[in-house]
Amino acid sequence: MFGRPTPHRPRLIPGLHPRSRRRLRAAALGTALATMLVPALSACGGDSAAASGSSTLKWTSSYFPTHWDPVVSGSGAQFRELALVYASLTRTDESGKAVPDLARSWEYNAKGDQVTFHLRPGLKFSDGEPVDATAVKAAVERAKKQQNSALFGDLTSIESVDAKGLDAVVNLTQVDYQIPQLLGERVLQIASPKAARSPEKLDQNPVGAGPFVITQIVPGTKAVLKKNPDYWDAENIHINNVELTSAPDSSTVVSGLKTGVYNFADIDPSQADAAKKAGLDVFVQPGFNASNISLNTNKAPFDNPKVVDAVRYAINRQEFVDKLTFGYGEVTDQPFPKGYVAYDPESANTYPYDPAKSQKLLAEAGHKPGDIKLDLVIPADDPQAEIVQSQLAKVGITVNIKIDKNWATPFFAKDLTFSLYGTTGRDSALQTLTAHFGPDGPLNLSSPYEPAGFEAAVAKVRETPLDSPEYTKVLQAATRAGLRSGALVFTYSQPNLIAKSPSVSDLPKNPAHINWTGVTVGGS
Repeated sequence: MFGRPTPHRPRLIPGLHPRSRRRLRAAALGTALATMLVPALSACGGDSAAASGSSTLKWTSSYFPTHWDPVVSGSGAQFRELALVYASLTRTDESGKAVPDLARSWEYNAKGDQVTFHLRPGLKFSDGEPVDATAVKAAVERAKKQQNSALFGDLTSIESVDAKGLDAVVNLTQVDYQIPQLLGERVLQIASPKAARSPEKLDQNPVGAGPFVITQIVPGTKAVLKKNPDYWDAENIHINNVELTSAPDSSTVVSGLKTGVYNFADIDPSQADAAKKAGLDVFVQPGFNASNISLNTNKAPFDNPKVVDAVRYAINRQEFVDKLTFGYGEVTDQPFPKGYVAYDPESANTYPYDPAKSQKLLAEAGHKPGDIKLDLVIPADDPQAEIVQSQLAKVGITVNIKIDKNWATPFFAKDLTFSLYGTTGRDSALQTLTAHFGPDGPLNLSSPYEPAGFEAAVAKVRETPLDSPEYTKVLQAATRAGLRSGALVFTYSQPNLIAKSPSVSDLPKNPAHINWTGVTVGGS
């Protein structure tokens, strides 16, 4: 997730890699209001209703939402769970392009600083309120202004929204052709304006216009949903009920799938073979995941470019893949996996593994072996940290791994010197770049530093329509400019690994998204 980089926003943690989030949550679930049942939004339904239907999806998730208000929950990986309840102006197809959702179409003005979204007629939220441009305006304004919003940093290109019946006119602060890509399921899931008047209630009683309606919530543990007959594409939703639960320890997920407690789950790569042997379907859902080592170039010793380069050459990316991904990952030196439109082939392997060169650079910087001692601050135990510790020790840098459960506060306040981060990317590749390399980027531990030429390259991307034949070239040039940054060392990419019962049909392969359109369960 990328949100406001201020010290009072620990909710930014949902942008972490799923395994880190699972470790953090495991300690908290025992005290997370597990016995308090939230009243049903609909008088009918509940566990018995869900259990009685043959078309019940039983999804156990590493990303069970802490918040059901999309403004508070933000744009991390948990957006996939919230998308059960909420719809957006656009969504992403299998090619990664923005396609209609609540908006049936859109167009830009000639200058490119205004885009009008035309909403589908006759839609309503699950509380009966109309889905119209007024609702879109309210959603944008709340995301920009609500005090605990984790989204306002995503909407800096939007100046205002004019509501004209079913036409939402989005006025921009600059030419920006990324907006349809941006305002999808990750960033602008639209809640009922009436329900959103009380954000605290919405946070545990979500009201949207998505494919399902919440009937019960056990905070932090379980949610029960039923099909929304008023969803715009309801005829292609074949699942009647959903039981969404917070995933237990990864070692027990496969047994739960095997016994029918669940029929759908994201799994750790270490469990993939066991899942296959149990007769489960294991598949890779495409994504934009990438892990990195974060350096603060405003602090010693990383204020010396030779030390930064020494760390770059000391990292053996293949070791991360071999030890952590069980054959499902690949090395990457960019915030995107290979083959993605924003991945820049020209920048590949700019800093190959070369420990001898690393040691030479450290010597040139005036450091003897053992001189540099670093605290690597992370939120929970993570085998990545041990790999970093071992690799840097080989070139004479001593790393002390420090666990800080409140890690988010110093990380997003840019107070740390050395840390790890793993994100799930963005539908807008440009926003992934600005989040990592921009002067105000929440994932740029070296803010306000940005590499020379990056700002101009970003502006060029915004000014280039996504269907322009020059778009890929311009986007990759921005990636190249961003990678000149000394603030991040990317290590490996790991896809989203899913295990499901054979009774659940195959899903559309929408990158980073889980799309239930056309999916059947059992006899559904």
